[in-house]
Amino acid sequence: MNRVCLVGRLTAKPELRYTGGNVPYTRFSLAVGRTFNNAQGERETDFINIVVWRRQAENVVNYLDKGSQVSIDGRIQTGSYTAGDGSKRYTTDVVADNVQFLDSKRSSEARNNTTPYDYQDAPAPTNDVDVANDPFADFGDNISIDDNFLE
Repeated sequence: MNRVCLVGRLTAKPELRYTGGNVPYTRFSLAVGRTFNNAQGERETDFINIVVWRRQAENVVNYLDKGSQVSIDGRIQTGSYTAGDGSKRYTTDVVADNVQFLDSKRSSEARNNTTPYDYQDAPAPTNDVDVANDPFADFGDNISIDDNFLE
């Protein structure tokens, strides 16, 4: 079985391209953090090549940007080609069958640009208590929570 499931962030804005038969596709690199630390105690990142085809490729290009977080479900595909200098080059890509948008760059930027709640802007507390409708109103009296109270 050849199945791959990845969660990571796009390293660059994807660009839409077309095959000779006018089929849309896009290629991008996905930064995926490893789940363990190296000998220096740091987490390393793998950069994995992703290929997305047809309508899903158009959606990726239209709605994602550098830094967008996605989940990829797909398969590994290997290939080879002859480079301009005559050497043979090998490729390994993940062909995405399903791309789920987890977090777009726009929403990340919006979240990062929001300021935390400013308590100075909060309305001043009021001491107006509707005693008739508030069973937990504080009358300033001590409350006994002694278990022997019921005896």
